Amino acid sequence: MSQSARDDQDFRTMMGDVRPLPAAANRANPGRQVRRPTEAQLARRQSAQAETGEDSFLSDDFVELLPPFDPVEYRREGIQQGVVDRLRHGGYPAQSRLHLLRRPLAECRRVLPSFVHEAYAHDLRSVLIVHGRGREIDSRPNVLRSYLVKWLAQFEEVQAFASAQQADGGLGATWVMLRKSERARADNRERQQKRRG
Repeated sequence: MSQSARDDQDFRTMMGDVRPLPAAANRANPGRQVRRPTEAQLARRQSAQAETGEDSFLSDDFVELLPPFDPVEYRREGIQQGVVDRLRHGGYPAQSRLHLLRRPLAECRRVLPSFVHEAYAHDLRSVLIVHGRGREIDSRPNVLRSYLVKWLAQFEEVQAFASAQQADGGLGATWVMLRKSERARADNRERQQKRRG
């Protein structure tokens, strides 16, 4: 008797008393039917949809991944390079910080707009965003860091941003310079008027 014939006979012996299920009972029992969502669940769902809809201008589409050891820098037209250099070297105090380290991309996309808008509303000019990066020279590109560069450039309030120095978090953190609000500009004009007499 050949090996395949022995295997076939062994299989038949093991499956000897197995019978196919009748056609009517050929489905799993899912249990009781699922009830409609409660009012609280509907309210939470609506709130979550409102939050994501509000922040929809931040795209989570394709982004070009940045190498982990490449510094980032961005400035709008009219912003001097000296301002960006001073920002990169920590020449402006961190008036607020946002820690995005080890947070999911969707959560970062949700909290970033409220952080930037709130900082702008409170007349903050320089903020630090900690996002992390790979530690090894051959680390994979940091996805969050790559998206952050794309997202920050989409905010009207952002004038410039640059990778931080090692003391402030190095390439795992980004300094962001926000533009002055109208209220801050008016205060500045008033102070200059007083100086001139």
